[in-house]
Amino acid sequence: MPDLSFETRIGGIIAGVDEVGRGPLAGPVLAAAVILPATLPPGLASLIDDSKKLSAPRRAAALKALRACGALIGLGAASVREIETLNILHASLLAMRRAIAALPQTPTHLLVDGNRAPGGPIPCTTIIGGDAISLSIAAASIAAKITRDRLMARLDARHPGYGWAKNAGYAAPVHREAILRLGPTAHHRMGFGPLLSNV
Repeated sequence: MPDLSFETRIGGIIAGVDEVGRGPLAGPVLAAAVILPATLPPGLASLIDDSKKLSAPRRAAALKALRACGALIGLGAASVREIETLNILHASLLAMRRAIAALPQTPTHLLVDGNRAPGGPIPCTTIIGGDAISLSIAAASIAAKITRDRLMARLDARHPGYGWAKNAGYAAPVHREAILRLGPTAHHRMGFGPLLSNV
């Protein structure tokens, strides 16, 4: 379970940063940055974990509790066009920088999931598997996943048939079949190797 050991050791105003959506065939990559309150309400830490380990209702409950306790959340995205122009790695780092910039308070240190710092003037510690270790990174993973899933559900309503409300743009069989049957949309990452091999 993630905890606050990294945050406590570093001190200052810590923002956890994580992204979601590097692997899908469609949709943006989205990042979140979260500054937790100095004192967490009882029971909040037990709600927070790596978003991939949580059910959708528990993720929603965790995000609601984070907002209620005053956690600061910044969100940032990189579009499909930016992914195709920059490549997915650099687009992910761009989304992270945008999420950090969107925070209402400037952090003094970043904890970032993975092994690449997003760049910028704020000191940063990268942590591989950080969403399973750091509470602030896990909180960011929840905010990022919920936000992107909701975005893909809205896009699904405008582009029915691809199953994005359920598969979030990942390469599920229903999505691959729909690409062959309906063709790609403007939201598909046409430069992606897995998509190119599917059309």
